[in-house]
Amino acid sequence: MLVPSLFNSAGDGRSWSLPRAACYGAAIGALAAAFKLFALPPTAASAWEIAAAALGFALLCGAAAALRNLIARRLIWPASQ
Repeated sequence: MLVPSLFNSAGDGRSWSLPRAACYGAAIGALAAAFKLFALPPTAASAWEIAAAALGFALLCGAAAALRNLIARRLIWPASQ
């Protein structure tokens, strides 16, 4: 049983872009690591931490977009056709 939604999309559903989601995730991760860099003493965080956070968030957001596309293709879009 599907949960009712208040959002009513006027157009047809489309897949989320995995590269776009990964880029947004990388930006969020880099921003979060930069906040950590500015909040702590200068030697506490390095460029490697910023890169690791950006990569981690990029993978997380890309995986979330892929999971959303999989669920939408298998459960939501076939029911609307």
